Amino acid sequence: MKDYFLLQYTMTNRKLADWGINPFVAYVLMVVGFIFLSEYLYSVTEFAGYVVLVVALSVLTNTSETQRNNFLLIVFGNSKYRKIRIIENVCISLPFSILLFYHNAFIESIALLTVAVVLAGLSFKANLNFAIPTPFYKKPFEFTVGFRNTFYLLPLAYALTVIALSVGNFNLGIFSMLLVVFISLTYYAKPENEYFVWSYAVKSPQFIFNKIKTGTVYTTFLALPILIAMVMFYPLKADEIVLFTLISLSFLWVTILAKYAAYPNQMGLPEAVLIAMCVYYPPLLIAVIPYFYYKSIKKLNILLK
Repeated sequence: MKDYFLLQYTMTNRKLADWGINPFVAYVLMVVGFIFLSEYLYSVTEFAGYVVLVVALSVLTNTSETQRNNFLLIVFGNSKYRKIRIIENVCISLPFSILLFYHNAFIESIALLTVAVVLAGLSFKANLNFAIPTPFYKKPFEFTVGFRNTFYLLPLAYALTVIALSVGNFNLGIFSMLLVVFISLTYYAKPENEYFVWSYAVKSPQFIFNKIKTGTVYTTFLALPILIAMVMFYPLKADEIVLFTLISLSFLWVTILAKYAAYPNQMGLPEAVLIAMCVYYPPLLIAVIPYFYYKSIKKLNILLK
């Protein structure tokens, strides 16, 4: 069992070293970034606790993937497997639980740890046995795959909008719209095979433009019910709604550019740190977007000429 966690630690250090990052510096930055972003989240919305719970549960759910857990069960046996899963889930949920406890959400903190232990004994299939139809078939990959993996989160965002409008909470309505954009951002976390990039018969700038255009159109399509409802209920705040929409879409653009700035590798800590800095201070997008653009063009020129 000790060997398993030592192996995970070693693999993580090697991956960080491959990215050219000192592991110690990376761990310090992750801790500081977690504290910094969480405090910023609590300062901008009263629903920060719910966001923390959703993020924590989504991470925990990923550790319950059936194929992964079957492998652990075969290698370590039932007894050690249970201990590994419990330790793993508790370690993952502990920072979120401490954060909730610090902000006086005692029940939520204890409930999260309890759920983490319960999930240690459960496994979920990563893929469904049937294909969920999507409206994104004309522009495949990110939204086709992403939508099928996160379709159940969109009704949650729409339900939050209904609640926001029923109780007259404008901020909750904006949060529900931002949630939809955040869901779209996750679709760009995994890089596609180089063949799917090479197959586009266009220059690198045109490829990037098409990706940004597709992401903008599809994300707006998903958020459109919320935007229409918000403008109808808060016509005097239409300018604020449009402003929040444009800012949130700019984070979609910077995420797309960051993906291809790191391509064919997955986005690493440097890209994540720059995006996190933009979250804290959005005007930085003016500098970060061109930086990622030129870096992504340089990477894509290898495949697209």
